[in-house]
Amino acid sequence: MSNAVANGLAGAGGGMIAQIITYPLQTVNTRQQTERVAKKSLANSKRLGTLVQILQVIRSDGWGGLYSGLKPSLLGTAASQGIYYYFYQVFKNKAEAIAVARKAKGHGDGTVGMFSWLLVAALAGSLNVLLTNPIWVLVTRMQTHTQAERKIMEERKEALLKEASENCLTGSELQVKLAELDSIKPHPYGTWQAVHEVYSEAKITGFWKGIVPTLIMVCNPAIQFMIYESSLKHLRAKRADRKQGSKNITALEVFLLGALAKLGATISTYPLLVVKSRLQAKQEIGRNISLRYSGTVDAIRKMIQYEGLPGFYKGMSTKIAQSVFAASVLFMVKEELLKIYTLLADKCNKVLLSSAK
Repeated sequence: MSNAVANGLAGAGGGMIAQIITYPLQTVNTRQQTERVAKKSLANSKRLGTLVQILQVIRSDGWGGLYSGLKPSLLGTAASQGIYYYFYQVFKNKAEAIAVARKAKGHGDGTVGMFSWLLVAALAGSLNVLLTNPIWVLVTRMQTHTQAERKIMEERKEALLKEASENCLTGSELQVKLAELDSIKPHPYGTWQAVHEVYSEAKITGFWKGIVPTLIMVCNPAIQFMIYESSLKHLRAKRADRKQGSKNITALEVFLLGALAKLGATISTYPLLVVKSRLQAKQEIGRNISLRYSGTVDAIRKMIQYEGLPGFYKGMSTKIAQSVFAASVLFMVKEELLKIYTLLADKCNKVLLSSAK
């Protein structure tokens, strides 16, 4: 097995474990990002903490609400991490070979520079985005379905109250109609319902909604891996200078380096993540035109117009907690899986060599 395939499988395994552990935070964060609140309402509204919002989801949707869309999300995580790490390792091998070749010609020190790490991560990220975006559109729909249904119901109640005031409906008639609305239960909403909804809205192109900000967001993992690889290189060089017995990086050190790398990447690219979530969520929420986006530029313009700059940073604290912890777990598990693979590969080679003799 090549090191690219081994890295791809290790990345997929680490990503799935990290996703399962942090998925409730991701669900709450997606709902925070897609919640539309006007500037005036935002100033008067009370911001709820992440824990309170988790409890609200449990109360309204049950424990299953925190894990809505988990199945396609695990598929997406396995595919994304597998594809990303596979191509990352392929491009990394090429970059290292070029660096060695340049050193042989008297250029450079034989190591890959920061810009090269950025380019390697960006290329791997672009391929990953183009191949897996449909999965993440479905995951976003499933995470925000209940929220979208609630918004539609609120719009219907507002329209009914307006009609009651205009047509002078009696209190009993109004209460009956409101009770009818309250009795409507949300339809079952699984993966195939999400597929049908997306296709009905925009045909096949609907599965690539949010592709523009997502492609721009390739700089997130690119920045993350640039920080991670540079920090890892610095740590190993420092140990070599001190002539320490072991140059191996511990699981805890990988965990901390992963956290540092993801923190820097998340803070710098968060507004694009919010725009991407808005585009991938259900657009037909009520009759308010400010809640519908025709594309990336339209979404950015309307968010600035109706919500102001704070709209681009909704749920950022939740995202930092979720993504930093998930990235730390991912890096740690991936490195441990690679160590196990290397150990098993060495043992297999020894067995083959001894049997050949």
